[in-house]
Amino acid sequence: MAKNYKIYIGSDHAGFELKKVLTDFLIEKGYLVSDLGPQVFDFEDDYPIYIRPVADAVAHDAINKTDSRGIIIGGSGQGEAMCANRIKGVRAAVYYGVTLDIVTLSRKHNDSNILSLGARFINNEQAKTAVSIWLKTEFSGDERHLRRIVELDE
Repeated sequence: MAKNYKIYIGSDHAGFELKKVLTDFLIEKGYLVSDLGPQVFDFEDDYPIYIRPVADAVAHDAINKTDSRGIIIGGSGQGEAMCANRIKGVRAAVYYGVTLDIVTLSRKHNDSNILSLGARFINNEQAKTAVSIWLKTEFSGDERHLRRIVELDE
């Protein structure tokens, strides 16, 4: 992924600190980052308020043939991925530790365009590693994987 592509990022309260860490990390690496919130920590916030705009932006860019990706962060990453995956054209994959193969396969086989991170299960370095691998891994483009992606959107 070229570094001039936009990366949208959003979180809930559980992912707030990791969002700040990853935003700084990505900017240092030369990526264009759009932080869609929250801008202030609020323990009572609801993740859909911040996750939906990330999913909408990535889906909008996909429709307009503008490549972008999204990173969403919550306690487990599960609810955030469920929220994002309700938007047509979004393919959010969850990572909350253990093997990084899931991050690689989500790109190679599923062309994931959003990575959902579980901040309560990974540390900052694990998150940076997962994001780096995810951004560098290209979709294989195999016919069987393309077919399945089309079937998801039908």
